[in-house]
Amino acid sequence: MLSRVANSIYWLNRYIERAENVARFVDVNVNLILDLPAEITQQWQPLVSITGDVRLFKNRYGKANAENVIQFLTFDSDYPNSIISCLQVARENARSIREIISSEMWEEVNSFYLMVKEASPGKQRDGLPKFFEQVRMASHRFAGVMDATMTHNEGWHFGQMGRLLERADKTTRLLDVKYFVLLPSAQWVGTPLDQIQWMSLLKSASAYEMYRKCQHRIIPSSVVEFLILNRQFPRSIHFCLWQAERCLHEITNTSIGTWCNSAERSLGKLCSQLGYLTIDDIVESGLHEFLGDMQSSINGVGNEIYTTFFAVDNC
Repeated sequence: MLSRVANSIYWLNRYIERAENVARFVDVNVNLILDLPAEITQQWQPLVSITGDVRLFKNRYGKANAENVIQFLTFDSDYPNSIISCLQVARENARSIREIISSEMWEEVNSFYLMVKEASPGKQRDGLPKFFEQVRMASHRFAGVMDATMTHNEGWHFGQMGRLLERADKTTRLLDVKYFVLLPSAQWVGTPLDQIQWMSLLKSASAYEMYRKCQHRIIPSSVVEFLILNRQFPRSIHFCLWQAERCLHEITNTSIGTWCNSAERSLGKLCSQLGYLTIDDIVESGLHEFLGDMQSSINGVGNEIYTTFFAVDNC
């Protein structure tokens, strides 16, 4: 497969997953503000901080209020990681490989982009949860259509790998939203408000029902363990990276536990580390520090994948 084609399929899936996950962590804040006490309702600045684009936001918008942050992360076509920008790039990637993907995949990407483009940036706050739900469901439809209509060859595995790496990265960011945004003061720890926020976090990751099937109480350490270390839930970090590793080995035709390039080595090391971690290890090292290291490691894997597979045509 041409590296140009593999790159387009990989980023097509990453950008669609990114749009969905941006919708998820903005939606966490939008929904929880309805339940927060008046003194902690203006928690919008940390959402910008999580993106790493604080300077860009301040230059363009100034004050981090609800209207500005939602516009920036959702409808700002000049911000490359907004929902509308992600879908625009995903659509262009799909257009460039229409002879490779199925017509149903193209139709889903195109419809998804047009749905967001036609949405009003001036939506009332009451309509935002519904809009973000539409974004999430459109992403799910695309994933389902791709699985059902595209041959599960190298291209499909590159697409899956892109989606899974993006999902793992954004799960770390969702947990950071809870750590830094949703509970700004230690005085709220253990209160009913704290419980509501952990429940909302699970729902934002579509994890609430699955978590409750294996754990009847909302225990913060158990929630963190479920979203990081669970080997069966499809949005946990461990599951995503494990499945991404399987896709990578399908592409290279090497056995799990061995490696033939730097991408396999870095991803294999990360999966092995997660396989032997416990929640106590994570708590002891510090949740925020662990999540920061995990984000750096996932970004490192992405860089290795680019160098190994996509930079070939540029050499």
